[in-house]
Amino acid sequence: MKISKEAQRMARQLLRSSFVDDRLDEGRVRLLTGRVIAAKPRAYLQILSAYANLLRLELGKSHARVETAVELQPATRQLVEADLRAKSGRELTFEYVVNPDLLGGMRVKVGSDVWDGSIRSRLQRLQEAFR
Repeated sequence: MKISKEAQRMARQLLRSSFVDDRLDEGRVRLLTGRVIAAKPRAYLQILSAYANLLRLELGKSHARVETAVELQPATRQLVEADLRAKSGRELTFEYVVNPDLLGGMRVKVGSDVWDGSIRSRLQRLQEAFR
């Protein structure tokens, strides 16, 4: 479904208003959502849908998914977490997933950024290079 420019603009405005001290505030999000529902402006469902998508993207920026072929030791996890926090410049939540298909190495996703240092991806790049 195509969304109007006005609805996009209002959703972005809602997102900007959702921050308190440069942090996304859950209470503010609930308040703003309630106000939009109560006011029911034109295309309010589109506005809320676009706002939800923007919130999802914003929340994804503070969540790191770390995939490895084997379970990481606690010391290694601490190193990975410190490095990712330094690179992103923000507080992150971490999710660790064991994926034996990677063969070795790790794949990290923070928001829309992906760092793939797995052996599987290296083998795929080699295979593509020799085609």
